[in-house]
Amino acid sequence: MADEMKESMMGVLENVIDPELGVDIVNLGLVYNAELLEGGIGKVTMTLTSIGCPMGPQIVANVKQELMELPEVKDVEVDIVWNPPWSRENMSRYAKMALGVR
Repeated sequence: MADEMKESMMGVLENVIDPELGVDIVNLGLVYNAELLEGGIGKVTMTLTSIGCPMGPQIVANVKQELMELPEVKDVEVDIVWNPPWSRENMSRYAKMALGVR
């Protein structure tokens, strides 16, 4: 059940597009974990492409909005972490192709 919920959460998080890069945060490798905690709290552990990312607040708001669409999620907690730091190696093949990165 936990794996199915994580898959559902990651699926809706693919709707969150990084406005600067035009690719979703899952394929960019920004989401490290998504889980449903007791009481229906959706917890996402993620990073941003840089510490000073000006789109950070908008991305976090979009994460919350998308997860609240799932009936099991009653509230959302987003934990922004900087370790491990994000790098291009985190990106999926799709993201690399979309951005022209090798």
